[in-house]
Amino acid sequence: MQHALRERALRLLAHREYTRQELSSKIAPLAESPEQLAALVDELTASDLLSDQRYASTRINSRAGRLGDARLAHELRVKGVSTELVQAALAAGEDELTRARRVWERRFGCQPIASVADATERARQIRFLAGRGFSAETIRRVLYTNSEE
Repeated sequence: MQHALRERALRLLAHREYTRQELSSKIAPLAESPEQLAALVDELTASDLLSDQRYASTRINSRAGRLGDARLAHELRVKGVSTELVQAALAAGEDELTRARRVWERRFGCQPIASVADATERARQIRFLAGRGFSAETIRRVLYTNSEE
């Protein structure tokens, strides 16, 4: 049974990166005991076939072009990545303000917004960026910097 468990884990890892938590939950039904499962996950981690750090970097690289730091961090924590690894992966990537500007420009173009006349439009843009997980400070800097240019 140990061989079948290892084969299943390697087959899963061949398709994409997994966190320790994700892989454990996927292969748990095949394990004879929790100790067997933990030993396999530890072995895969020691041989660098399974890495939460690599998963975090890969996930951030693939999703950072559309999402803010808060949303990325939440997604990683839900998958079982430690807070320290999340912070390190976010710090290694492109800064949130640059990404937010790119997302905003792609969605709304470079249209300046009059401060009072277009309050409804400004609120819509704020909701859009907030829904993507960008911080309030980043949203303020994107909208107010662009409206003054």
